[in-house]
Amino acid sequence: MNLSELFQQPGLGVMATAAADGSVNTAVYARPHVIDETTLVWGMTDGRTFRNIAQNPNASFLFKAGTPGFRGVRLALELIRTEEQGEMLTLIKENADTMVGPGTGDAVTHAAWFRVVEVRPLI
Repeated sequence: MNLSELFQQPGLGVMATAAADGSVNTAVYARPHVIDETTLVWGMTDGRTFRNIAQNPNASFLFKAGTPGFRGVRLALELIRTEEQGEMLTLIKENADTMVGPGTGDAVTHAAWFRVVEVRPLI
């Protein structure tokens, strides 16, 4: 599946993470920035999802395209690094302001880079 093409479509994304103690969190997340077919980047706030990946680098992302049927993907992810400044974070903040509304990007404090470990169909 071509992730670059899939993530150009509107849709709904859900990120799942777990803390070091195993407690699970899910959160609605925007489509990622696709660096290549094995590297994806999301903007994150200082919320539970970010705290979890700081303790446990494994995450899962489910994306359901906004088209009829069940086109989408389930991804197993491993955190590569986070950035608290730089070009990618600036781009993510600008996109948040444009897509969600002015000032939204101010809450985004991290660019989280992930390696795609596994790609599975939505169903």
